[in-house]
Formats: sequence, structure tokens, C-alpha cells
Amino acid sequence: MKVYKLETVQHLNVSIEKCWDFFSSPQNLETLTPNDMSFVIQDFDGKKMYPGQVITYTLKPLLGIKINWMTIITVSQENKYFVDEQRFGPYALWHHKHFFEPTESGVKMTDVVHYALPFGFLGQLANKIMVRNKLKSIFEYRHNKIEELFNLK
Repeated sequence: MKVYKLETVQHLNVSIEKCWDFFSSPQNLETLTPNDMSFVIQDFDGKKMYPGQVITYTLKPLLGIKINWMTIITVSQENKYFVDEQRFGPYALWHHKHFFEPTESGVKMTDVVHYALPFGFLGQLANKIMVRNKLKSIFEYRHNKIEELFNLK
């Protein structure tokens, strides 16, 4: 299984508390997902993020095909980091780490995603042709939305 890595860094002009308040709420996932992906949370307990929390949702990531996805928050430390992992969904592996570090002017946010696709060589080809670029465009959208929400006020 070939594992890929995507890493992004962004600076937010807000306090660590305000940053954590936003990113620790699963309800804000929809805000950070491109509209054309039709992201809808199907089930979660309405609480702020905690280890063991399960979130299920549907989305249309490629070619308008609707998929079901379940993630679990495996670890979380308030104002510092959390990790979400796919339990069911399109990837053979999805492990997404979110780090938050206070800086003099706000917060440095780092995302590190390790992912793998099913289907061996066909999955590697799909990554090269479309998946990698789709993930990059999703993270670019997310970056721009975060800029709009936190840095352009």
C-alpha cells in the first residue's frame, strides 16, 4: 500500500482559544468544505471534540458520486492538537493531524494528512490523475475560507 502525505501551514490572526473553539466544533466542517462536494453531517453528538467522538457524513468528492464517511477523533488536547481517522469511507487509510501553536501574532495551524487509496496500482493511478489534485484543491478552498473568516477582518 502506497501512503501519501499532504501538509499545510497557515497563520491565523486570532487567539488560541478562539481558534480552538472554531476547529473543535465538528459543525464547522461544512463551512470549510467546498459547496460542490455536498457535505452533510449525518450524525454526531453535538459536543465539542473529544477522543472517541464519532462523526458520520455524506459528501460527493469526485464525479458527483455520493459516499458515506465515518471519522473518529482518536486523540485531542485542548488548544494544542487533535487527530481524526477514517473508520469507513473511500480511503484505505486516512489519518489527519491538526496542530495549533500560539505565536506572537496569533496561531500557527499545521495540518498533516497521511492517506492511501484502495485497489493497489489502480489506486496509485487514481491518485496521480485526480485524487491528489482534488485534495490540494479542497485544502486551498479551506485555506481561503480560513483567511476570510480569521485574517481579513
